[in-house]
Amino acid sequence: MMEYQYRELHRGDNDLYFQMLDCFGKAFGDLKTYNGQRPDDDYITELLGRDTFIALVALNRGKVVGAIAAYVLEKFEQPLSEVYIYDLAVDEKHRRHGVATQLIEHLKPIARDKKASVIYVQADYGDEPAIALYTKLGIREDVMHFDIPVSEDKL
Repeated sequence: MMEYQYRELHRGDNDLYFQMLDCFGKAFGDLKTYNGQRPDDDYITELLGRDTFIALVALNRGKVVGAIAAYVLEKFEQPLSEVYIYDLAVDEKHRRHGVATQLIEHLKPIARDKKASVIYVQADYGDEPAIALYTKLGIREDVMHFDIPVSEDKL
């Protein structure tokens, strides 16, 4: 039986932050995006100090084997916020052990402390494991997502 510890990252957790990037890059098969232009220590320190960014990791034997990167979005029409899970990944060797579910469970009290009314996340069509996980934990809404470029360069 594998044992896991769950931890929110804060200023000074740069080593775990870099391990988190490695975890995302390997899990998504996209090392270039997550490791190609790594931020410097000053950027990481500032990001981890923001009230609007949440980084959670799952540790096994001191190594990051799962992670969530999430953002707190303040509502404009009422004094609440929502938490958006931007990325969630678990190392292949540690899948099917409840790591992703526990990461979300550990995110809930953090979201409540930030006055969030809901945590939401997107899943891609065809990503059956993600769809099954999120269906188990929440209510499905079918929406369309659009990327709108902010410059002439393509995304």
